[in-house]
Amino acid sequence: MTDVHNTAAYRGTLFFDVNETLLDTAVLNQAVAQRLGDRPERAEAWFTSVLHHSLVESVSGSWHNFGEIAEAVLAMTAARYGVTLPENATPLADIIASMPAHPDVAAGLAALRQQGYTLVALTNSSAALAEKQLSSAGLAPLFSRILSVEQPQIYKPDLRVYRWAMEEMDKPVAACMMVAAHGWDVGGAKRAGMKTAFISRKGQALFPLAPAPDLIVSDIAALAEEIKPLC
Repeated sequence: MTDVHNTAAYRGTLFFDVNETLLDTAVLNQAVAQRLGDRPERAEAWFTSVLHHSLVESVSGSWHNFGEIAEAVLAMTAARYGVTLPENATPLADIIASMPAHPDVAAGLAALRQQGYTLVALTNSSAALAEKQLSSAGLAPLFSRILSVEQPQIYKPDLRVYRWAMEEMDKPVAACMMVAAHGWDVGGAKRAGMKTAFISRKGQALFPLAPAPDLIVSDIAALAEEIKPLC
């Protein structure tokens, strides 16, 4: 079901979150749950804590890449629940690098490109990891740029990330839209002045205290149908 808050024609550059928005994290969640005693709720706690500690890094002036934080938080979570992690397990970054795209993504992105939009990935993954992710999923050729928070060394949803991304693309704020399946991501982008589109993936919800997005759609294919094409 699509909820359109603003049907005015949008012209410009679309910035896409990668993890969960474009790529299906199910295999990652399953791997983490298995390592934490076959408990899916512990994998959810792990991911929430990864986001928490990435923001702790930003506000405390520290920097480690997303893969490093993911591994550190996995060790923390295992210690919290008294679980011994398996030795010689596949690094989480390798699992993240090979996550598949959601079924709607490739066709949706291709349709948006055909309509004339500039597509840019804007991700909390490191630059090298993001390149591997989008290449493995067959999506890299659809993007004009892949931007990683590794360059400014600040994690989304810090407003400086969105402002930096717009500057990198040399685009005015009025010509930019952030597309994400995370309420905190579209909330941050909206506060930075961007237009926003929320992709309502299963299990995702908007933060009620954040500004409402301009579009709420079920997937990327729906976004291509609802967003107005370039004139």
